[in-house]
Amino acid sequence: DAIALGLLAHGERLPREADLAQSLGVATVTAREALESLRDKGLIKTVRGRGGGSFVIGHPAGKARISDDRILAMSSVELRDIGAYYAIIGGGAAAHAAKHATTDDVENLRRIVGLTDFEAEGSTRRSEMNFHLELAALSLSARLVREEMRFQAEIGPILWLSMQDHDCRTASRSAHLQIAQAIGEVDAEAARRLTAEHIADTVGWLLDAKSELERGQRSD
Repeated sequence: DAIALGLLAHGERLPREADLAQSLGVATVTAREALESLRDKGLIKTVRGRGGGSFVIGHPAGKARISDDRILAMSSVELRDIGAYYAIIGGGAAAHAAKHATTDDVENLRRIVGLTDFEAEGSTRRSEMNFHLELAALSLSARLVREEMRFQAEIGPILWLSMQDHDCRTASRSAHLQIAQAIGEVDAEAARRLTAEHIADTVGWLLDAKSELERGQRSD
């Protein structure tokens, strides 16, 4: 997921097998098998000898394969359920943020948008995660923050697959700026609505992508 999301860049070195296993809480043999799977998918290469290790390739074909598999593995009902659930969490966080955010907080939201390269898929995905985590933090609700973090870890890799699409990246920038504007105007209802609409658009893209992939499978 980290490679597909662009969080691990091309050429980046992965931890040693033992360190990777410890960080993920799995056996070393499990980490080794996972690395073998990534090699088979063309996402990493392993170099032997001094200065060697496993390095990210980030091959577009491999990333596309992961994305397609993740979308196909979920039913349309599951995807809609994700959208409904996250609209409540994300929209609620935005509404509370509008009630508590300071001028500096709003400027920080705009700064997140300004620092994002919306021409780049990985940068836009990171921006989505950072922006929504910041909204949760501004809600001043520890429970919302924990739920946002849990959701991003569990569903974020699927939800933000839409950012591979140029139109979605453009819409992401526009949505974030509008949400920041609503929060700056202390308009909780608008902040909630705009966030929910942005999430709905993202889920709509996933549903369309799933339908297209399934049509391709049937034609094959």
